[in-house]
Amino acid sequence: MFTVSRSTARLLVIVPFAALLAAACEHNEGPPAAGQLFAITVSPNPGSAPIANTIQYTAAGQDATGATVTIPPPIVWANLNATAGAINSSSGLFTAGATKGTYTNTIRARSGNISGFASAIVTDSVPNPILGTAATYGILAGSTVTCVTGGTINADVGVSPGSTTTGFPPCVITGSTQLATAASAQAQVDLTAAYNYLAGRPCGTIVTPADLGGRTLAPGVYCVASSMAVTGTVTLDGQGNANAVWVFQMGSTLTTGTTANIALIGGAQARNVWWQVGSSATLGTGTTFRGNIIALTTITLVDNATMLGRALARNGAVSLGTNNTITLP
Repeated sequence: MFTVSRSTARLLVIVPFAALLAAACEHNEGPPAAGQLFAITVSPNPGSAPIANTIQYTAAGQDATGATVTIPPPIVWANLNATAGAINSSSGLFTAGATKGTYTNTIRARSGNISGFASAIVTDSVPNPILGTAATYGILAGSTVTCVTGGTINADVGVSPGSTTTGFPPCVITGSTQLATAASAQAQVDLTAAYNYLAGRPCGTIVTPADLGGRTLAPGVYCVASSMAVTGTVTLDGQGNANAVWVFQMGSTLTTGTTANIALIGGAQARNVWWQVGSSATLGTGTTFRGNIIALTTITLVDNATMLGRALARNGAVSLGTNNTITLP
C-alpha cells in the first residue's frame, strides 16, 4: 500500500502554486519603461486628398508617460482598405483612390508589435473651372488695375466695386474691360465663392520650411499658416495624370524670388494649379508663374514677370510693372 506523508502532500501543493505565481508574473510585466516606445501617433488624422492626389502621413512615438521617443526603424506603412488608395510602405506617402469616402483607421504605421492608425478622406477633384463667371478674367481686382508699360493681358480685365484702370494704353487688354459693371460684380461674387472653397479644403501636407523652391511636388493640398515663398524652381509633377490638382493655401503672403519658376512636368497643367493667398501676392522680377492666384487683397507683378494663369484679387489692386504678360491657362 502506497502512503503519502504529510510533508510530501504539502510539497505537492506548494510546487504547482509557485509555478503558477512565476507564470503570472512573467505575463504581467506592465507597459514599457519610460523612454521606451509604447504608442505611435499617425498624422494627419484624418488626412484628406482629392481623387488621385496624395497625402503625406508621418508617425511619432510616445513612451508610457506620453513623452516623445524615437520610433525604432523600420516603420512599415500599410493601407488596410484598398478602395481608399495605395501607400508607400517605406515613406508613408498615400495616393488617394478613385472612390470618394471616409476610410476610418485605414492607414497603419507599425514598428515591431506597436501600431498607430489614421483615417483617410478621399474627396472629389477640384472642379475646373470653379470660378464661374470669373473664369474669363486674366485680372480681376477689387479697387483698381495699374500697368506701367509693355504689359499684355490676353484675357478679360475687371474691377469691382472699384471702377478704374491706369496705364491702358500703353499696356494692352485683348479681351473685354469691365469696370464696376454687373458682369464684374458677379465675377467678384463667384471669385469669393472660389476663394472660400479653396481655403476650406483639408490640408494634406504642411509646408516646412515654407519655401517651395528646389522641391518636386506630387498633386495634393499644401498649406502654411503664414507666408509661402518660391525661391528658384518648384516642380509640380502630374505623374502622368492630366487632371492632377495642386492647391496651395497660405494664411498671409505669397512671394516669389527673382527669376523664380513654377515648372510643370508629368502632364501637369497650369489650369489645375491654385494659389489661395490670405493677404497679398508678389511675383518677383522675371518670375515664370503657372497657376491661378486668388488673393484676398492685392497682387503685384514686378518687371518681366509672366503668368500662365490668372491674377484675381478680391478686395485690393492688381499692379503690373514693365513687360508683364498674363495668358489664360
